Amino acid sequence: MVKSPLQIARESYFPKLPASLKGAVKIVEGNKTESVADQADIKKMFPNTYGMPVITFEPGSESKEYPAVKVGVILSGGQAPGGHNVISGLFDGLLNCNKENKLYGFLGGPSGLTDNQFIELTADVVDHYRNTGGFDIIGSGRTKLEEEAQFDKVIENCKALGINALVVIGGDDSNTNACVLAEYFLQKKAGIQVIGVPKTIDGDLKNEVVETSFGFDTACKTYSELIGNIQRDANSAKKYYHFIRLMGRSASHICLECALQTQPNITIISEEVEAKGMTLDDIVDNIADIVVKRAENGDNFGTILIPEGVVEFVPAMKKLISELNDILAKHETEVNVLDSNKDRRDFVATKLTEESATVFTHLPNSFANQLMLDRDPHGNVQVSAIETEKLLIDMVKAKLKKLKKSGDFSGKFGGLGHFFGYEGRCATPSNFDADYCYSLGMTASLLISEGKSGYMASVKNLTAPADEWIPGGAPITMMMNMEKRHGAMKPVIQKALVVLDGAPFKKLEENREDWAMGTKYVYPGPIQYFGPKEVCDTTTHTLRLEQAR
Repeated sequence: MVKSPLQIARESYFPKLPASLKGAVKIVEGNKTESVADQADIKKMFPNTYGMPVITFEPGSESKEYPAVKVGVILSGGQAPGGHNVISGLFDGLLNCNKENKLYGFLGGPSGLTDNQFIELTADVVDHYRNTGGFDIIGSGRTKLEEEAQFDKVIENCKALGINALVVIGGDDSNTNACVLAEYFLQKKAGIQVIGVPKTIDGDLKNEVVETSFGFDTACKTYSELIGNIQRDANSAKKYYHFIRLMGRSASHICLECALQTQPNITIISEEVEAKGMTLDDIVDNIADIVVKRAENGDNFGTILIPEGVVEFVPAMKKLISELNDILAKHETEVNVLDSNKDRRDFVATKLTEESATVFTHLPNSFANQLMLDRDPHGNVQVSAIETEKLLIDMVKAKLKKLKKSGDFSGKFGGLGHFFGYEGRCATPSNFDADYCYSLGMTASLLISEGKSGYMASVKNLTAPADEWIPGGAPITMMMNMEKRHGAMKPVIQKALVVLDGAPFKKLEENREDWAMGTKYVYPGPIQYFGPKEVCDTTTHTLRLEQAR
């Protein structure tokens, strides 16, 4: 393997740890918990894992002797910077608990569990991946484990290896699956624990016990570097509006964080669009209005940040997409046999309500086609394939053409579209994510050694120095509510949306006009791994504002 100088240097970095993970540990249990909503339904579905207490680990007075265990780990869903450090922390933590412990990595995500594809993770393997980006140590996948036959196959494969516990590193859906597995294993008395670890660059897996998901910090810093580069170009050439779509299907945390880091002219926040009942035309009018005002100041350039999921937050579009999800789930075979996109559009239009059919038939054909693309494993539209930035460029251009004709716009408009997605998912983790993920892995090893199941690893107080972080675990059931998936109500971890009266959004809101009319760009530059702590170890603006540090 050929390694870059940065890879070689990062191999020698030892992540900073909370004080309670540096020696003997004492476990402290809090009060019993309940789900965030739909308590009766969740309790009925998870009788063995509902109501458990939140756990914290504090420095102990004497070391414990833990029995030897064999642990399996999977990486589930999209990549996020820091996954390798979770595995490194898990590996080291297990050996700290008992030198006889073994760790197995199941290959390709959840399917590795059912197909029994695995490798033993030894020091020779793990050491090559410390502090690196990506999930390539064992690969990832999006297979959904939801059938009892799959659960039984997992039990069979784990029993054959002598595995006592599984660690699922994933987002909200993956951790929901982890909780379902934990419940099933307890019902079957399988003797297999399940622990989850919170991963998603989207930042929407957070709550009172999970302050942020890992990967969010690194991804936002990576995107912000690129946005800063583009803004410097825009301010140099002074002739283009850059429409930059950023990841975040269900929430706008990435868009908001990148705006706070780079100060673009316009930032669209999906949750605000929904709260104000805005239409696509409203969004276009707002953009066009700022373009016109900047042109009056002689500025025919700018940057616009767009969350990839914004179309699902426009009320009429949200209703349309919800109907499309149900129709395409129920009529999948009928739709797939049709020869052309026009035939598929015409067929779907006959199944929509009158209001949604009107919206659907008035969309540009290319955009309507994108709304009908194959759904993801959870039955949702794949918004990353919907080129919202191009749609908005075309609509703004058309609006400005009318304004120019009426004499209300005398400037110039050139729009360029960008989508930043994969660029941020496998970046070398920031010091924060390297430290945080290693602590999460260590915490997961302790939860296993303490015999816990149905818990998510948690590390809190993250804006303080790492020595003051508080590791522990939270019952996954406490994060759940009931939502409609594939046309049926299912238990899932509740997504955290941007809070419009929260400090991060308020910070954006109070600066919006200034950033729109001025050119107040900030150029964050690349992630720094070496140097003073204010350059290398800062957390996100979002986390600092939320915790008022």
